[in-house]
Amino acid sequence: MTAETDTRTTTVYRVTGMSCGHCEGSVTNELSALPGVSSVKAVAATGEVTVVSDAPLAEEDVRAAIDEAGYELVGQA
Repeated sequence: MTAETDTRTTTVYRVTGMSCGHCEGSVTNELSALPGVSSVKAVAATGEVTVVSDAPLAEEDVRAAIDEAGYELVGQA
């Protein structure tokens, strides 16, 4: 799911492998490093990661960041 409000884009991704707060932090740190990302909220219990960015992100960049954190991007929720 992607929604554009004002000039920001909010996208919700499904991620597998997260099981705790540390997992959430790892995913958040990697995605926060992407250019244009202003906030990230990862929820291990649901496997959802909400990203707010200046513009839509390239899926391959999101996938690479999540892979770097040690988890797997399933796709957009």
